[in-house]
Amino acid sequence: MKTALAIAAAGVLTLTVAACGSGSGSGTASGGQNFANGKTFTMVLGADPGNLDPQFTSLSAALNTDAFMYDPLVNIDPKGNMVAGLADKWTGTTTTATYTLRKNVTCSDGSPMTASVVAANINFVGNPKNASNSLGLFVPPGATATADDSAGTVTVTSPSPDPFLERNVGGLLIVCSKGMQDRSMLKQGGDGTGMFTLTEAVTGDHYTFARRKDYAWGPGNWKANQTGLPDKVVLKVVANETTAANLLLSGGANGASVLGADGQRLQAQKLFDRSIVSTFGELWFNEKTGLPGADEAVRRGLTQALDLNQLAQVVSSGTGTPATGLVSPSGPCRQNTVGSNLPAHDDAAAKATLDGDGWTAGAGGARTKNGQKLAMTLYYPTSLGAGMQAGAEFVQKAWSDLGVTVTLKGVTDAEAGQLIVGGQGAWNAAFVPVGVFLPTQIVSFLSGPTPPKGTNFAFINNAGYTSNVQAASALIGSAGCDKWAAAEVSLFQHVDVVPFVDSTVPFYGKGATFELSQIGVSPPSIRMLNTG
Repeated sequence: MKTALAIAAAGVLTLTVAACGSGSGSGTASGGQNFANGKTFTMVLGADPGNLDPQFTSLSAALNTDAFMYDPLVNIDPKGNMVAGLADKWTGTTTTATYTLRKNVTCSDGSPMTASVVAANINFVGNPKNASNSLGLFVPPGATATADDSAGTVTVTSPSPDPFLERNVGGLLIVCSKGMQDRSMLKQGGDGTGMFTLTEAVTGDHYTFARRKDYAWGPGNWKANQTGLPDKVVLKVVANETTAANLLLSGGANGASVLGADGQRLQAQKLFDRSIVSTFGELWFNEKTGLPGADEAVRRGLTQALDLNQLAQVVSSGTGTPATGLVSPSGPCRQNTVGSNLPAHDDAAAKATLDGDGWTAGAGGARTKNGQKLAMTLYYPTSLGAGMQAGAEFVQKAWSDLGVTVTLKGVTDAEAGQLIVGGQGAWNAAFVPVGVFLPTQIVSFLSGPTPPKGTNFAFINNAGYTSNVQAASALIGSAGCDKWAAAEVSLFQHVDVVPFVDSTVPFYGKGATFELSQIGVSPPSIRMLNTG
């Protein structure tokens, strides 16, 4: 998928894909009469997924790959409702949640999925010492779980309120017992209850899966004896979108996310399609002590130098829509928190802001303060198409005209996970689209522990955000949306993060149909077509 960091969020860095699929195309079969058994579904991944351990990745390419091997406790249907996953019943408050597991669920090696194994997953992720990427995203820090194997129930207790506790914990991909005992086997393998098992992994090229014929616990009331289920799945790593489009048109692939001019080619052929509204353009500043981004005046001046509307058009190749916040507009909290809360484009104001902060322009135009040059290294993802590089060059020119020394660095998704989110890179600013569906899912990226102990990769310390999050967390579900909105507004007013464009990300199919989940193509939804 190409979105961002994930949970989410299509083929890129995503935390999570923010929304469920919608849309339609001419490839839809009706009544099932065109479905065919025994075929291979080939899907294009825009980037190599890297580490496949589902609890130690934030990349959407990895999470979409993991969706073939692992199940969550609950799934989300296309209308945004919670439906059965490993659990078929659940109850909860802001601090407790109880899940009743389906019966006869087994792991890929035939061992039973028990309440104890599920509880072990939650306890592992909830322990901050384990530094799981899923901490704070699915499981609140310090949350613990207890199991009753005879009743098949798991009860989760959170030390702090989480208004979406049932949904968040319910979204955690559950690892089976062997994988919990030896996590090294998960990096390029799998141990889950998912519909498929990994049979071959060739880094940078392809990942092959075989369908489990005994799999009978798909989303909601999914049935195992359906026509059109693929026996084999191949995920091809193809970074070039033109190549991906050509594969679809030639029959070399059955599914791919393609943007820009190549996407227009596919639309003209009236292929089957589904789409998600996703975070696409977000500018982050590294606020680590000693770096320029730690100074709010620097962040403000640099943002004032940018025409965000024009930047949005450049990055999205003219297809994007204005960003309205940090959470998907398809989620339960849908306020427009961006509005006028970000600094407006004003070149004169940008210069005045930096001048007033002591960053003065010398004879050559370069800005210095106490003998130090104002220099920024801007990272951008290479897997999101040519628009991202063009956007980075747009920013480089605007900041250079301001007297800033700007260095650009394109990074792969795996590098972004290490260098930006992992805190190992010398970055000052970055395009990092973090796609989430619930406001709680992004909290750990905006506050709390920093790398390597946490995922607050921009080292943000915003008191207004933290206080509003605390207030919102005490309210169940959408009752806290006003407080969540106030929390985001505080971030924008202090220029901690600058969202500037969302994108409708299309997924095209040929010879197959499918639906989209929060982390990409939903494996149980794939149906192969009889193409003659």
